[in-house]
Amino acid sequence: MYVADSRASGAPSADGTARAPDRPGRRRAAVAPTVLALGTVSLITDVSSEMVSAVLPLYLVAGLGLSPLGFGLLDGVYNGVSALVRLVGGHLADRGRGRHKAVAALGYGLSAVCKPLLLVVHGLPLIGAVLAADRTGKGLRTAPRDALISLSSAPGAQGRAFGVHRAMDTTGALLGPLAAFLVLRATTDGYDAVFTVSFCVAAVGVLVLVLFVPGPARPPAAPARGRGPAPAAARPTLRAALALLRRPEIRRIALCALLLGLATVSDSFVYLLLQRRLGVPEGWFALLPLGTAAAFLLLAVPLGRLADRVGRRTVFLGGHVALLGAYGLLLTAGPGGVLPFAGLPYAVLLLHGTFYAATDGVLMAAASQSVPAALRSSGLALVQTGQSFARFVCSLAFGAAWTAWGDRTALGAFTVLLACCLLAVGRAPRGTPTTAPPATGTTSEEAPA
Repeated sequence: MYVADSRASGAPSADGTARAPDRPGRRRAAVAPTVLALGTVSLITDVSSEMVSAVLPLYLVAGLGLSPLGFGLLDGVYNGVSALVRLVGGHLADRGRGRHKAVAALGYGLSAVCKPLLLVVHGLPLIGAVLAADRTGKGLRTAPRDALISLSSAPGAQGRAFGVHRAMDTTGALLGPLAAFLVLRATTDGYDAVFTVSFCVAAVGVLVLVLFVPGPARPPAAPARGRGPAPAAARPTLRAALALLRRPEIRRIALCALLLGLATVSDSFVYLLLQRRLGVPEGWFALLPLGTAAAFLLLAVPLGRLADRVGRRTVFLGGHVALLGAYGLLLTAGPGGVLPFAGLPYAVLLLHGTFYAATDGVLMAAASQSVPAALRSSGLALVQTGQSFARFVCSLAFGAAWTAWGDRTALGAFTVLLACCLLAVGRAPRGTPTTAPPATGTTSEEAPA
């Protein structure tokens, strides 16, 4: 069922929570309080996560001496293992009938406890295990969190809601590398200090989630005997979640995300390419993600609103065109580049941030339009799983290509691959309407299979 902008006094929303009645002359808030609360949690958690992400590539490659192939394996684990558990997190939230907050808290907590473990592990297998556990937490929390955002927002404002959340999330991504940079410069045991501070910040994020994010309301009680039986709601099952792929509009969105994910080089490789080809000093490496985060922060809300107006498919594909431009600029950098100039790193990071602003929340807004409320977490997890698995494969393939052919040839090959994927997706028939239809309540088609 799609979320309705109910005008009735105390009418329940799709997630079972009661909406306050609209008062004459009073405009409803553009963004639901749940979205703002979850945005605050994501902001704090991203400070923690990005502190680690900002130093991890250099720590592994320069500190531990990993080859690009070895780093590609770990980076694939870091970014792709969540694909294996996203469906689990989504299914648990849906099957628990309103346990979105509980499952999300479990995921945030698991990621938090992994941060101090990086202090005591040094070998490739142990580091890989800790990173896998951290990403397991991310996989558990992402779909329930996005379902809460979707269910608390009106259909026609999904892009704006996800844009606001992603903007707050990206504020944390902006502050995280800066915090890591300051910690590295202020301490002697820089990496250990970064991991310790990251854990403390992550613990605060979990606390804010538990205390301030509204929990779902309990389902209404069954009517008294003699007043007619209450219709039994179908219990969400994993089969019902997988059956969502039979819907053409969801299948098209999932395939689009998977195909383009196969050509999306991970952030860590983008920053390593910038550092190596432009000679960025190692002490300044942790600041490179700031450029991406700043562009993401500035553009997330405007592009989310634009997607609500002109179509989410158009904005989503436009974001990948921006990524293609970033790849092209990287190919011109460094020795042998045809267009070296001082502002090139800033242009690459601007395009990189534009890519995320136009795709991350927009993809979830587009998927939310087609997934029934009873399976919202599971449906979003299906799309996220395909995309995460594709990016896992991409990290492995790019690391192997870099090791075998060198960074320029590997990047050139993936630039061509991304261009081909964009052409294929652009020529595919359009799926669902670009704007959400008016909410008309639950239909038989929207019931779980």
